Amino acid sequence: MDFEMIYDLIIVGGGPTGSTAARYAKSNGIKRVLVVEENASIGSPVQCAGLLSVAALRETDMTPDSFFVYNSVKGAKVYPPSGKQLKIVGKETKAYVVSRKMFDRKIAEKAANAGAEYLMKAQAVGLKDVVVAGDSGNMSNDMKLKCKALEILHGGERKTLYAKVIIAADGVRSSISKFAGLSPCEKVLSGIQIEANYKTEDKEFVEMFVGTEAPGFFAWSIPVSETVSRIGLAIDPKSVSQISEGNRSSRNENHLTENNLTENNLTENQSAKDFLDHLLSNPVISEKIQAGCSDFVVGGIPIGPMKKTYASGLMVVGDAAGQCKPVSGGGIYTGAVAAKIAAKVAAEAIAENDFSEKKMSEYEKRWKKELGRELDIGMRAHDYRMKLTDEEMNKIFNELNDPEILDLITEYGDMDHPSVLIQKLMLSKHSLKMAKLFGTFIKTLL
Repeated sequence: MDFEMIYDLIIVGGGPTGSTAARYAKSNGIKRVLVVEENASIGSPVQCAGLLSVAALRETDMTPDSFFVYNSVKGAKVYPPSGKQLKIVGKETKAYVVSRKMFDRKIAEKAANAGAEYLMKAQAVGLKDVVVAGDSGNMSNDMKLKCKALEILHGGERKTLYAKVIIAADGVRSSISKFAGLSPCEKVLSGIQIEANYKTEDKEFVEMFVGTEAPGFFAWSIPVSETVSRIGLAIDPKSVSQISEGNRSSRNENHLTENNLTENNLTENQSAKDFLDHLLSNPVISEKIQAGCSDFVVGGIPIGPMKKTYASGLMVVGDAAGQCKPVSGGGIYTGAVAAKIAAKVAAEAIAENDFSEKKMSEYEKRWKKELGRELDIGMRAHDYRMKLTDEEMNKIFNELNDPEILDLITEYGDMDHPSVLIQKLMLSKHSLKMAKLFGTFIKTLL
């Protein structure tokens, strides 16, 4: 085989994480970089709420642009089960409401301009380790190269691509990590969202709903403009199952209608669509939503990173590795951080001609140093949230609805680094109240 036919790096997945990895691979001096994308176009289908933190744009080296930014957000109105609003006001823009299709394409354009190649409508169907020899037929060690063979379906044909290193950025249901025999992430939340006509009171604020509205996570209304919002939620199937299990002993299960979904009559058969139907009847939503739905999105949110995110010649990044933030569900920021690290390790491996598992493990050490603590705290917060009843949730939000505490949240609240706020609250004069309120959760952090 002609060694020139072997790519230095193949990235599977052309989303923001994959394209960021491609661009940084080129900036790190990797010559032949190929992005393999299974869909016909970058950014489709959309499987995201489209609310990106300021840090997410910064980490992907993107500046807010009307090409993909629809609106900016600086705060949130949070509704616990009681319906009593808690308003969090930021001093400045905290996030942007974007078109993910346009955002993804802009990042891919940057990678292509840097020299990365893209192969569209190519589905990965297999991966294996191979040793190839040069065209001379000389089988001496110096003419052999160990690499990865990526099997794809493209143009109706099964083909094989060869690369020294593979970066798997193929999303929540990563096929590449399965081919490599790696264990999946801890759990996948079920998400659903519609875009509808909506009379937004203040387009600088998202609306959030916690408790039984969305067991194990939260529901939202994200303003695209003054007249359109994205309304959706994500649920943890395990949380739904736990609540319904507790209900079995006190009643016989019966079919639920969209208007009587409560903590006391929840069944494990309820889907994200059932919860969305119920959310649309919430008074906060129903009084502002108008007839008509212009978009419908479903998808999964992977949280709790894989136990191992590498193998020989392989690194798994972003959603494929379960690197989404467990508190907010966002994955662009963390995915970009991991992508840059993976690109750097790939460049080192190619320069050293070392594609061993030991070399690839450098990627995991580095991304955990950057992201591990926040993701760990986020998972503990998620597990704590899953155990709360609606009554306990109401109590927490009643206590947080204090001007001084809200000032701390305004000052230190960070979508990407929740530990900063937790630390400030625990060091404030409200530390005793916080310890009583979040006692179990705080103990897990000690």
